[in-house]
Amino acid sequence: MPILAALFFASGFAALVYQVLWVRELGLLFGSTAQAAALAIAVFFAGIAAGGWFWGRRARRLASGLAAFGWLEVAVAATALGHFVLLDAYQALYPALYPVIGDVPIADTLFKILLAALILFPVSFLMGGTLPVLGQYLIRQPAELGRLGSLLYAVNTGGAAFGALAAGFVLPVWLGFAGAYGVAVLLDLTVGLLALWLARRWVEAAPRPVEQDALKAPGREPGRASSLLWALAFTSGLVAIAVEVVWTRMFAQVLQNSVYTYALVLVVFLLALTLGATLANRLSRVRRLAADRIILGLLATAAVLVAASAWLFQAATGGLGYIGAGRDWWEYLTSVITVAAVVMLVPGIMLGTVLPYLLRLLESSTASTGEIIGRLVATNTVGAIAGALIAGFVLLPLVGPAGSLMILSAVYLLVMAGFMVLREQGGGRALALAPAALALAFLFAPTDWVTRVYLNPGHGERLVELREGSHAAAAVIERDDHLLIRVNNHYTLGGTGALESERNQALIPMMLHPDPRDVFFLGMGTGITAGASLLFPVERVVVCEILPEVVHLATAHFGPWTEGLFEDERVTIHAEDGRNCLRRSRQTFDVIISDLFTPWKAGTGNLYTLEHFHTAAARLNEGGLFVQWVPTYQVSEKEFGILARTMDEAFDQVVLWRGDLFPDQSIVALVGQNRAEPLDPQVPIAHGRALAGNPDLPDDLLAAVNLRFYAGNITASGLFDEAAINTDRRPLIEYQAPRTQRAVQAGLARWLTGDQLGLLYERLIQNPGLDHDPYLARLDAAQRDYVLAGRSYFHYGVYRRAGREEEAEMLLADFIARTPFERAPPEPEQPETLSGWEESGRR
Repeated sequence: MPILAALFFASGFAALVYQVLWVRELGLLFGSTAQAAALAIAVFFAGIAAGGWFWGRRARRLASGLAAFGWLEVAVAATALGHFVLLDAYQALYPALYPVIGDVPIADTLFKILLAALILFPVSFLMGGTLPVLGQYLIRQPAELGRLGSLLYAVNTGGAAFGALAAGFVLPVWLGFAGAYGVAVLLDLTVGLLALWLARRWVEAAPRPVEQDALKAPGREPGRASSLLWALAFTSGLVAIAVEVVWTRMFAQVLQNSVYTYALVLVVFLLALTLGATLANRLSRVRRLAADRIILGLLATAAVLVAASAWLFQAATGGLGYIGAGRDWWEYLTSVITVAAVVMLVPGIMLGTVLPYLLRLLESSTASTGEIIGRLVATNTVGAIAGALIAGFVLLPLVGPAGSLMILSAVYLLVMAGFMVLREQGGGRALALAPAALALAFLFAPTDWVTRVYLNPGHGERLVELREGSHAAAAVIERDDHLLIRVNNHYTLGGTGALESERNQALIPMMLHPDPRDVFFLGMGTGITAGASLLFPVERVVVCEILPEVVHLATAHFGPWTEGLFEDERVTIHAEDGRNCLRRSRQTFDVIISDLFTPWKAGTGNLYTLEHFHTAAARLNEGGLFVQWVPTYQVSEKEFGILARTMDEAFDQVVLWRGDLFPDQSIVALVGQNRAEPLDPQVPIAHGRALAGNPDLPDDLLAAVNLRFYAGNITASGLFDEAAINTDRRPLIEYQAPRTQRAVQAGLARWLTGDQLGLLYERLIQNPGLDHDPYLARLDAAQRDYVLAGRSYFHYGVYRRAGREEEAEMLLADFIARTPFERAPPEPEQPETLSGWEESGRR
């Protein structure tokens, strides 16, 4: 048994590695949306359910259950390799098919379901058979079903927990995603071959007793009692997975939301299920109490604890306060694990006990062991599919996390009441009123005591509107007389307090193109940036925003600041993943502007990969520009170097423009060209004159206003030629940036701001030097001076912020001497509602 337990543990480990990587891969193909994740999970679970049902019914007829387990594992490894072929086929076929199916949503969805099924279903179908056939092999007596069945379930789920940990923290970092996937394939192959070898060496156990064989004839189990147990199996899957979805949303409000924190929440949940199955194993040995009484106790306890987890979360986070603020990497992970365990562990254990303990109630079944386990797996997994969809697309948008937990608790209590009515006799049925009454209490319990949006009292924040969606919670908040959009409580998408900065994200790059007619925006936020493009004589503007809730909020509240973005017939707004939207587009553009994104957020790294930059390059018209805005206050020099090097690999020339001259909280734009061409200084001059509506403005003034933002030539400088390249297969940013963020918060590292950013600007100016910068070849000496003036003004702000007034005044004087300005412009001020992460409400 120990060696078989080790093999089944390894099988569970590999299965979760597959699942984690599949969800990410399908996110790259279909978009990093809630719908894409739900599709991947639903198809995976459907395969598990079908496999459990199919192999369970055939398990009793297998010559050797252990050999069958071995062949299933070998087949899992073999079919998993098809993942690579199908992904390459999709990449090649979908752009050609999109003109046919892309405009028909049903056809497009069906195609994606078909592809997901081709990738996931065969593997998961085979996985679903492993527990029934191994259970058929090991469980010899009906009385062993509860004890051994729950033990197998615990071992496999424990392996899954460690697989999730490895897939989240170790394997992709060491080996990349292809290497991590290869490890899972190799592990399954090893498990299968070892099982086949053991099956040949071991002699099958003696034949079962005659009376046991008589119980193994396949057949139906009529009657309300058995039907109730299968209904309970379905409900157990529904509630458990729905609660996991809700808990994941709750923790998204208070965590870094990197690949690491998502992995930790999943690991804690799987660990709770493992401990629950272990508890079921212990309870299955108890014969003094009736199994019916024990299952009722489990249902009641699980229901109460799930409801209580809303209060535990509120207390543990202090009302949506950021967990682990100011702590270094390992301290932060410890804080996350601690809070996750406080909220999830005990309720999760009770949730995880119900399903495996049902095996104890099914010991009197007339079906074979494999069929019982297979049918239980199938029924529970179908419930899990329903739970994931109901929680993500119904409960969370309608009633929020706390209300969802109350409803799910009530479901368990109502099932408990139904169980008591059908299984109890006489006065026992009257007791069913108690759980039914408690269920009603949960359904109508007020949840306004739960903090749904963190508001910073120091800025007098006031909630204007909250939208709970399938992917995130988004809110419009009034702060210091300005409006802003905040997602999941700690991620600001900008607001009216940063009007100039947000408009510059469109104005600066569009002024570099001689005739920007077709423009694409990857990310919308408030819509202020995209709206600024309408100040130009554009013909078509396409905007892709991943969160439908944000589109709604921006349309409802930010219209006055968006130049008519939401009414203009030239504008098309898509509520979908921007990378996917651009990749499948049949159109090309003069300018593609990619918004500011928090580098450490899970999924954001997909927007910084070489493959994505190649897609953007392919969607540019002749002479077009791709612009990637980067928040220097959220990257270290190392991460910036990776981004710059990756873009430089995809484009013939990449140059750097500042989005402002702020000493801190600055943003910069990496601007890529498919063909290296010098800047025509008359282009921004002409655009500036048109925007100002004043034909008499002098050229030198207009040139100075624009050229002071130029920072240097990434390609010609060669500064980042040795930096690593970020790819879909090796997503360095996604795994490095979260660690950097925690190091900065702990005071152990620095963002690329202030004097560090100033040093980068100096190195770019000196390499290759303004006179040798091919991008500036058409500028005269005075115009090059405007570039140097912008550098001086940036340093002026840095020195002034540091209290070095004398040096600051010298730099300001240099700025004035190099420009046609009669006096110094207003001192730069940091915007009130800057885009990015904010550790509000620290805990």
